[in-house]
Amino acid sequence: MRERKSTKSNVQQQNQQQQHQNGHLSPFKFAKLFDPEASWDKDQLGDVLHWIRQVLGLLCGLLWGAIPLVGGIWIILFLALSTGIIYGYYALILKVDEEEFGGHGALLQEGLFASFTLFLLAWIVVYSLAHF
Repeated sequence: MRERKSTKSNVQQQNQQQQHQNGHLSPFKFAKLFDPEASWDKDQLGDVLHWIRQVLGLLCGLLWGAIPLVGGIWIILFLALSTGIIYGYYALILKVDEEEFGGHGALLQEGLFASFTLFLLAWIVVYSLAHF
């Protein structure tokens, strides 16, 4: 299985080099987001995990502020939910080998602090505007 992934990686690198030489980049295909056979480089996977966390942080912040929820338990719930979704995405859906990308810690931390900041900002703003 590793041989097939490395062959895919070599073919993908050659295609990228040809596209860079032609001056054109192929558009990102959303089907790749759910394809366990797709090959990922570290930057691509990191970007995808980062943006999934940002969307999740914004949605949870808006929801938490609109309901209105208060207390530290909701912060812990957001962190657990965000981490669980990210882990489920790369381990269960994409089936990537964590060791190729620096282990669990590197993938689980991707975009965490930025999404936590966005979550808190959205939560505080919506809560303050809607309930004061």
